[in-house]
Amino acid sequence: MGKGIRYSGEFKQEAVNQVVVHGYSVGEVADRLGISSKTLYGWVKKLSKPTVKQQEEVDLKAEIARLKRELKRTEQERDILKEAAVFFAGESKNTTRS
Repeated sequence: MGKGIRYSGEFKQEAVNQVVVHGYSVGEVADRLGISSKTLYGWVKKLSKPTVKQQEEVDLKAEIARLKRELKRTEQERDILKEAAVFFAGESKNTTRS
C-alpha cells in the first residue's frame, strides 16, 4: 500500500480484533487486509489495551499539553518581570543621583 492512506478507527479496531480476539496471525490478517505487518503490529500495540488504559493515556497527554502551555505563560511572565526589574533598577539609580 502507498503512503498516506488513512484507515478508519473501526477498520483498525476490527483488524486488531481479528488478531487478539479471534486468534489469527498478524501476517495472515495483514495479507488479507492488504496492509503491512508492521502497521498491524502498531495497531495491536496501541488498540489492544483496555479502554481504561487508553483513556488514561489520553488524559495524560492532555495534562502534559496543559502543563506545557502553563510553563510557556509562566516563562513569559518571568521574562517580563526581569525586564521590569532592570528598568526600575535603572530608574532608581537616576532618581537617587539627582
